[in-house]
Amino acid sequence: MTRPLPIPIGVDDYKKLIDKGSVYIDKTLFIKEFWEDGSEIILTPRPRRFGKTLNLSMLKYFFEHQNSQEESTAYLFEKTNIWKDPKYQKLQGKFPVIFITFKDVKVDTWTEAYQQFTDLLIEEIERLVEPIYTSLTPRYQRWYDAILDETATVTNYKNSLFTLTKILKQHYRKKVIVLIDEYDSPITHAYLKGYYPKMIGFMRGLLSKVLKTNPALDRALLTGITRTAKEGIFSGLNNLAVCTALSEKYSDKFGFTDNEVGSLIAQYGLQAQQAAIKSWYNGYTFGKTQVYNPWSVLNCIDAKGDLKPYWVNTSDNELVARIIAQASDETKNELKHLLEGNPITGKKIDEGVVLPDLDAEDQEPWSFLLFTGYLTAIDRTTRDDLYFYTLAIPNKEILVLYKDLVLRAIGKVFSFAKLKRLFEALITGDVTNVTTLLQGYIDNMCSFHDLPNDDMERSVHMFVLGLLAELSYRYIIQSNRESGDGRYDIMLMPRDHNDFGILLEFKKTKSKTKAVLATAADKALQQIKTHDYKKQLRNFGYQGKIICYGVSACGKHIALKMETIGAL
Repeated sequence: MTRPLPIPIGVDDYKKLIDKGSVYIDKTLFIKEFWEDGSEIILTPRPRRFGKTLNLSMLKYFFEHQNSQEESTAYLFEKTNIWKDPKYQKLQGKFPVIFITFKDVKVDTWTEAYQQFTDLLIEEIERLVEPIYTSLTPRYQRWYDAILDETATVTNYKNSLFTLTKILKQHYRKKVIVLIDEYDSPITHAYLKGYYPKMIGFMRGLLSKVLKTNPALDRALLTGITRTAKEGIFSGLNNLAVCTALSEKYSDKFGFTDNEVGSLIAQYGLQAQQAAIKSWYNGYTFGKTQVYNPWSVLNCIDAKGDLKPYWVNTSDNELVARIIAQASDETKNELKHLLEGNPITGKKIDEGVVLPDLDAEDQEPWSFLLFTGYLTAIDRTTRDDLYFYTLAIPNKEILVLYKDLVLRAIGKVFSFAKLKRLFEALITGDVTNVTTLLQGYIDNMCSFHDLPNDDMERSVHMFVLGLLAELSYRYIIQSNRESGDGRYDIMLMPRDHNDFGILLEFKKTKSKTKAVLATAADKALQQIKTHDYKKQLRNFGYQGKIICYGVSACGKHIALKMETIGAL
């Protein structure tokens, strides 16, 4: 039996992957699609860990000119799909190529970020210019020396890629291919850490100079997670083509297709796991192509089929947790709908994401969540010449991540341990602890800086999302649904009928006096019985005891009444 090839976990250098003899899903026709694209500058945003760095590395090794003392890189492609076309064999190794990745520029201050930028620029400039240094004019030699010994000005570094293209074109007598990987990673991190304006100013200078009306540029490809908009980085680039996850271009070049995964898992004897792997890691739609998360598939295979979330990244998840915490009531309702396994419809998607706008209470986060990989578009309709999309959570892995992010958002103001104790008290009928812990939860949530003061509704929405995140393995959780003669607030239907059913009804009052709150809690409890809210639980087939809670609130003050309805 042939021994399976090594799984390349975390290897994003194409040459290293091929030289090590690791398994490789052949994406070399990306070279052909890139070369035949009529656009001079192409931006291909995709979610993190979908093969962007590996693909750009592949382009570099394919196109880059080798100096006489260097080994030809043609051997890296001789067994791949691109080598079957003689036209592309002739293109291999014929161009000067600049390749730089910003994926690791993730630090806490602008000073540290600027140092990382200069280090990365110095490294790439030295790699390309040192072998041809003696052929440079004295002016360019002085420029190179200043860049390397870090006596160059900020403007010199902003213009460095542009100057580098001029040097390379002059020496090789060929225009330059520029490859920029994860251009937006420093921007996102700067937004989270509070130095966003300085980062935007630097990136605008660095990228617009090399990409805009540059006579030394042959073509350029940039990758990232989102297309940043309104910050002016790409202003004036009339030759820019943006191919997002909604585009049919390059749709099968990032991520693994069903056929590719089927072939891959057969090599490792995991055919029996194929359906489970699909439900966990498939479900992304790029253009008209459905793909798997390649990072998760490879990690799952390496772990011999162990199904769990592998797609984790602290900075990205921090931003999504922040979006969840400060979302509007309407957005929280739709997030709840998604967590229940339902799609949301009629969403207008903006292919340019403005990070500061995500802080606005009325800003819908769906475009950001779609392009970062936390949602996928499963349908599209047209109305008044505009596209509207149906969005869904793509797979089980992302559902698990959402639940973790909801708990993280709540955990900013109320510890996980207390939240779990609250939910455990709720489902066991421990009314004393429910009252104490629910009071603490509302006190903290209402004073949290991301939520308006005294906003009981938003606290309740977060409470429901927390229930979905923590208890959905044990209960079917619904809220604001028709049942009996009215509309209940929260219902927990037990998956195991040995557990109690739960009903909760909330009331707001205009007074925080104990008597008024107690009366309102009694009314909430009575409403559960009067309107026969238990009916849906009974229709569900549950015949056991139902714990009913009436909860009243005025600002941060609450009262709670509980009654158990006996089994039928």
